[in-house]
Amino acid sequence: MLKNFWYAVEFSDKVTTKPARLTVLGQYLVVYRTPKQGRVVALSDLCVHRGAALSGGWLNDDKIVCPYHGWEYEPDGRCTKIPANLPGRGIPKKARVDSYPVQERYGFVWVFMGDLPEEERPPMPVWPEFDDLVENGGKFRVVTGEFLWNANYERILENGCDIAHAPFVHAGRFGNPDMPQVPDYEVEHPDEWSAFATVDLHPPKPSGLWGKFGRLLGNDLKKRPPVTTSAGWMLPNMIKLHVRLPIGDMIIYDTNIPIDETHTLVKWVALRTFFTGKWADKDAINRTLRIFYEDAAVVDKVRPELLPFDLGAELHIKSDIIAVEYRRRRQELADKGWLLNEEDFITGDVPRRTATVIPSPARRESPELARAWVHKARGEHPTVAAARLMGADDETEESK
Repeated sequence: MLKNFWYAVEFSDKVTTKPARLTVLGQYLVVYRTPKQGRVVALSDLCVHRGAALSGGWLNDDKIVCPYHGWEYEPDGRCTKIPANLPGRGIPKKARVDSYPVQERYGFVWVFMGDLPEEERPPMPVWPEFDDLVENGGKFRVVTGEFLWNANYERILENGCDIAHAPFVHAGRFGNPDMPQVPDYEVEHPDEWSAFATVDLHPPKPSGLWGKFGRLLGNDLKKRPPVTTSAGWMLPNMIKLHVRLPIGDMIIYDTNIPIDETHTLVKWVALRTFFTGKWADKDAINRTLRIFYEDAAVVDKVRPELLPFDLGAELHIKSDIIAVEYRRRRQELADKGWLLNEEDFITGDVPRRTATVIPSPARRESPELARAWVHKARGEHPTVAAARLMGADDETEESK
């Protein structure tokens, strides 16, 4: 799983002043909207004191209150109140949690999961259709939804770009088993963070609402020309599918959110330039979900669950170029240290359960605090004497 990227983690309208837990890259986040300014905050959902979940707490103005001992944390992660302290007693500098950069765009809350300074961060993906929505006088009608997979997000990402699977996994829906050949294509690279393949496909006869519309227009859709289709990946975890149907354009964005290595929550957006009335939304949602169910029946059972790093571990053919390009790009990012590694995990001794805590930008900005507020685990539990010494250090720092 890749860090140092913007992840679309939740639909904006679902984030309120009530703290909520989300899981991204194996890490628990607590997200909430500040009461006065409406700004979204994303913090590590792990109180540094005794490891309680802040998402079980409540807000005091912009601060979140831990439900265990009432510690209060600012949106930037600093603890500014410890109720158990007597008047005049300072708050240790190490009393803080990771706070991650947040933006809202395209109806999503995006969280930067990493510690890079702003000028070094990869850009957020661009979804230009959101500047042309029906409700703003434009041409795209949008519907949204989500789908839970029992599969690794990279398997899902490659599946979304895999043109050759459609005639078999989606036979009769938009795949044509009588014409499974994939034309040769050149991989397009709009930037260093994405890649796309565009081909002409021969889908089967449309059914349902789309088929009725074609007959009303008097079109013989059996004789229609091939449908130009583009599919590709947008780092770190997104798929874009653009289908140029005879009745208009359909574009789907999938944000494949890694819950952990083998579970993925997809929050998707489907846009269309045809049937732009609300009356057709249910049909658009159902069509998208049927595609997910068909894909999941196969992808959830793929083995090994994780993509191999060795390109030679699986057999690739000409039509797989778009997937091979993804694997090569992932290896480049792995070489830069952008894959989660042991420094991002803490593991308890008994039971040996692992939690992910990805460093936030504040750690890099204050190197002396780089691992200051990480629970000491992974076989490194301090002795009671050492813990007392750590507390003494905190008091000393505060008194400086």
